Amino acid sequence: MAERLLDLDAVRAFVRIAELGSFTRAAEALRTTQAAVSLKLKRLEDRLGFRLVERTPRHVELSGQGAAFLVHARALLEAHERALSVAGGARRRLAIGISDHVAGPELPELIARMNSQNPQLLIEIRIGSSGDLLQHFDRRELDTVIVRQYADRSDGEMIVEEKFGWFAAPGWQHRASDPLPLATMAAPCGVRAMAEQLLDEAGVPWAEVFVGGGVMTVAAAVMAGLGVAALSPRMVPLGAVDVGPKLGLPDLPRLPVLLHSTVKDDRGRDALRALSAAFRSAVRG
Repeated sequence: MAERLLDLDAVRAFVRIAELGSFTRAAEALRTTQAAVSLKLKRLEDRLGFRLVERTPRHVELSGQGAAFLVHARALLEAHERALSVAGGARRRLAIGISDHVAGPELPELIARMNSQNPQLLIEIRIGSSGDLLQHFDRRELDTVIVRQYADRSDGEMIVEEKFGWFAAPGWQHRASDPLPLATMAAPCGVRAMAEQLLDEAGVPWAEVFVGGGVMTVAAAVMAGLGVAALSPRMVPLGAVDVGPKLGLPDLPRLPVLLHSTVKDDRGRDALRALSAAFRSAVRG
């Protein structure tokens, strides 16, 4: 019986398809084409002798055998990276800054995906405002930052654009005679400045009623019924309501998420590509 050797690139493509639930997003993460990813998967399935993925018009699902193979596929890739690290010496440190308005509840899963891409990376992650993180990046204290588009910055690679809305707790009511109560992040915050500017331009009176040190605290104030906040849908708890249309508030633009990086080595860039693709997947739902 001939040996059934597995192509590691094909195994890696399968793992990305499984994690991102999409051939297109897997291709983005691997910096290749959807056709190339499909071909690699087909060759892997032929080598194994069973179907790994069930394709439907709307989404991608693993077969029963595919779900079982995924565990072994991840272990194989991790063992391969550990073997390479023996020759590579010390762990590669990767210092990443992520804006508080970008790092959502999916962050643990995103870190896990980076680790599965290269278990030998020493990953350091800091959360902060876009402006502060960009200052650390410019001083070369961070290798990479993932931030909202910041005023007076035209550099960076756009990962995705994210929708925003004016969110309030279910059942919250606004008295028309009162200024719009706002829950915001502490300054400096680009989203806060944008929201307040749009309200001023639309002639909507407003008043800050809560200032939080992080998006999660602002979301908590919203759900406590204190007022309204400009947030992305994935940052608010289940049940929060976009009251913008009901109150006639100005439309909030889709805000770009940008990647700024000085990373040049292949392993570091591969890990960042996996992280970027995972962010796209999280934002697009």
